[in-house]
Amino acid sequence: MGSTIFAVFLPLALALVMFGLGLTLAVDDFARVLRYPKAAVIALLCQMVLLPAVCLGLIYLFRLEGALAVGMLLLAASPGGPSANLFSHIAGGNVALNITLTAINSVLAVFTMPLIVAFAYSRFMDADGSFGLRPDKFAQVFAIVLVPVAIGMVVHRRYTGWAERMRGNVKILSIVVLALVVLAAVAKNFETLTENIGKLASLSLLFAVISLAVGYFVPRLLSIDADQAIASAMEIGIHNGAIAIAVAGSVLHNNAMAVPGAVYGVLMNIPAAIAAYLLARYVRQEHSTPSPAPN
Repeated sequence: MGSTIFAVFLPLALALVMFGLGLTLAVDDFARVLRYPKAAVIALLCQMVLLPAVCLGLIYLFRLEGALAVGMLLLAASPGGPSANLFSHIAGGNVALNITLTAINSVLAVFTMPLIVAFAYSRFMDADGSFGLRPDKFAQVFAIVLVPVAIGMVVHRRYTGWAERMRGNVKILSIVVLALVVLAAVAKNFETLTENIGKLASLSLLFAVISLAVGYFVPRLLSIDADQAIASAMEIGIHNGAIAIAVAGSVLHNNAMAVPGAVYGVLMNIPAAIAAYLLARYVRQEHSTPSPAPN
């Protein structure tokens, strides 16, 4: 009975979160990538290529195995979380770019997530990697990730005033639902969690720190403006743990794979908050520093 409730609750909860995301999006948010092409491409490459490679290295470093290793890679393949915009705003980031990256990442994740899961299965589960590439798995990921977003966007377009009024409430509700999803995953897999809490906590914190650092410093090294680099850091550094948990429980039918997403969903707030504070101070100092007087 508990497994049935968990399996039903997860996709419904994620659908609500993704519907809330859709309420904040418009077609222009996808087109906005043309305003920040270099920043967007760099952030997407970091998110889709660099971070899964970093995560794989950390899995080997911490000697994570089996379902937990797959769950960690599933998390790395997930797009940015709803709180990325909030942390970006606090840090002085370009929130418009955050919204664009979230929109594009959510679409791309439907295709990249099954590929990474297939690799993870062949590497850590002694199973044929084609499991993650089955058409029905693609369809399920599409249904729980993109369909609610599309519905939310349609509602936003047709009832713009209502969607704008509900934006703040939806963000709060999304955070509450995310917390409930994490708690449900922890309760469902408490024994697996307690047996591996040391490894998972250390790995999750280190992965969050590296993700934030990659998201900020790689764009800066490539001459991207600070506010766009901050947006990239928050988008890349804050993964949507709810998607990883829901895909693990509802698509892959392996609750143990949801544990890394649950641990990360709690702990990533610590480095994200510290990074937002430090970056906000940096932005304030940069803006308050007077320009040199002309000769």
